[in-house]
Amino acid sequence: MDAARLRLDFPLYESENKDVIYLDNACQTLRPKQVIAAMDEYYYQFPACGGRSIHRLATQVSLKIDEAREKIAAFIGCTPRNIIFTKNCTEALNLAAKGYPFAKGSAVLTTDLEHNSNHVPWMSSRLQHKFVRTPASGLFDFNTYQQQLTKDVSVVSMVHTNNVTGTTLPAREIISAAHDNGSLVILDGAQSVPHQKIDVKALDVDMLAFSLHKMLGPSGVGVLYAKDEVLEKMSPLISGGGSVGTTDYENVAFLPPPEKFEAGLLNYSGIIGAGAAVDYLQQVGMEEIAAHEQELNRCLTAGLQDNEAVTILPPVAAAQRSGIFSFNIRGMDSHDIAMICDEIAGIAIRSGMHCAHPFFVARGINGCARASLYLYNTKEECRRFVETIDYIVRTFSS
Repeated sequence: MDAARLRLDFPLYESENKDVIYLDNACQTLRPKQVIAAMDEYYYQFPACGGRSIHRLATQVSLKIDEAREKIAAFIGCTPRNIIFTKNCTEALNLAAKGYPFAKGSAVLTTDLEHNSNHVPWMSSRLQHKFVRTPASGLFDFNTYQQQLTKDVSVVSMVHTNNVTGTTLPAREIISAAHDNGSLVILDGAQSVPHQKIDVKALDVDMLAFSLHKMLGPSGVGVLYAKDEVLEKMSPLISGGGSVGTTDYENVAFLPPPEKFEAGLLNYSGIIGAGAAVDYLQQVGMEEIAAHEQELNRCLTAGLQDNEAVTILPPVAAAQRSGIFSFNIRGMDSHDIAMICDEIAGIAIRSGMHCAHPFFVARGINGCARASLYLYNTKEECRRFVETIDYIVRTFSS
């Protein structure tokens, strides 16, 4: 994969900030010109309301939304009717948690590594909340999972690839065991769908949530995939115009999925841009993206794993961390590390608890710094990052 060529598609590298080393991709990725152009096309050429009016502009919007839904469905291996548009992964996970009629008094089983988006919704549900604890290795403990997977567990809801450690769960095995137990499975795919090939049919997952702003798409667009039989039982999180066939003063007849779950005016330009983002990723190739991230992570790890002042959040092996490099420097706060990286080298990373507060609180860690990689990052940027961290260690670490 030619990252240098791909960078020509991203306006940031032509702007006054062109020297920024953007390593905050797990938070939000950059957008290529193709995505921006697709969104602009809506505003310039058919800035109308889809699914309601029948004039030519509105019809064009409806066709473009259908086209984007088809592209995203093909991207994860399902049919368009199984794709529900939300405003982000958080809303998609809330719809999954609150829209399905799980048996009252049953349990949800998550990990202790969850993003707040797959933690907080369950705290306000009617379900008991059980956790699979992660050992010091940082790797998922399947034996502990099987022990926790008791008959009262009606749903297993887990992060597919973790946003702090970068580890990816053995999803097929988790899903198979859960189905044998009679449990549904929800995967938080915010950090997996943008970085590896996902086939929901092969996984046999019941629901999958992800956000487009982490995969070259616009902000304000998320997706919930759900099987037909799941959608038939679910209730909308939000109801109103666009989701109903007809109403009177006493009754409402909802449209079939996915429209049933898409009340109100949709983010038309964003959804159209999402379709363009998926086109871009498929042209590059998901296998190539995953391999590129692994190569870059090996560069970061090799450059810093022997530095005694640097602690890499386990697992240490780059092959087990996707494109995420989370670390701390002895005697320093993570926010100070991020601020110094930005000030002295123009390196953009994230710091803090990364919306995974229980993970850090339980371990007595006050956050971490995180560099996260994507298809437009280069080995030269990794080299400069390593040099910058070495300098910070020599200058500021106690």
